[in-house]
Amino acid sequence: MSNIIFFLLLQWVLHTNFGFKNATADNQAVLLQAQKANLQRVEAVPVPANLSFAGEIVPLDNVDVRERLERELIQNSYKHAATLIVLKREGRWKKLIQDELKANGIPEDFFYLAVAESELDVYAASGVGAHGIWQFMKTTAKEFGLEISNQVDQRRDVLLATKAACKYLKQAYNKFGNWTLVAASYNRGMSGMEKAITAQKENSYYDLYLNQETYRYIFRILALKVIIENPENYGFHVPSSEKYKPYEIQTVEVAQTIEDLAAFAKEKKTNYKTLKTLNPWLDDHDTYKLVVAKNPYQLWLPATK
Repeated sequence: MSNIIFFLLLQWVLHTNFGFKNATADNQAVLLQAQKANLQRVEAVPVPANLSFAGEIVPLDNVDVRERLERELIQNSYKHAATLIVLKREGRWKKLIQDELKANGIPEDFFYLAVAESELDVYAASGVGAHGIWQFMKTTAKEFGLEISNQVDQRRDVLLATKAACKYLKQAYNKFGNWTLVAASYNRGMSGMEKAITAQKENSYYDLYLNQETYRYIFRILALKVIIENPENYGFHVPSSEKYKPYEIQTVEVAQTIEDLAAFAKEKKTNYKTLKTLNPWLDDHDTYKLVVAKNPYQLWLPATK
């Protein structure tokens, strides 16, 4: 029986049998104890003694830095539903993303940047037009090799979007030579970070005065890293068996136009819904058609058993 139901029943019994106003001191004490038991227990969250991002030390001995990290730890620890879903989605996407980061010489901690951007939601879309797990804007996506048309939006192709993100991150590292500044530039833009560094004569993210969103951005990434790597310390219990599993897929190259994607799916022993689930970058707007004009596409299909 939950605390709330117990409390309501107890209150009804006292009112019915004794009359709350005339209840004995003992009865009132029992009721008070039930009320206390029903209160939510809210505690401060642990702040790690040491922390790094992409091999770069976070200066937690700086009071401002510590407080900014603690704020994000508190917010993400008590944002239960969203953080719980992230912990489940991590099982599906973490290895794929980190393998691609590693293959491109990017520190694996940048996986947590993707988490901060989209909560690992393939269909995530911002109010300003950013889409996908890496939240690319249309112009930036095209600049880094992603196709966006009336039938395709490769910002929702997790593998291709991760490859595009790697291109951006390497370019930014060549400019800044510091992975924390690279991560901050993903939010503010390379030119915006460069202007702040030049104007303030500082080359550490932690010593820069920035706009509020970028000011919090790295700390959100750090907080999510800490929680995902130590979930039980923050009250989250998600066994590996309950995490979403990576899709079991085979890749098929499509070099010619598919006139009917639903019929194509049936030919491949699956259906249109599964095809769209595995390939969320298909943006055919119910035309059920995939036109191949230039480069072939890589479609994911269920693995054959």
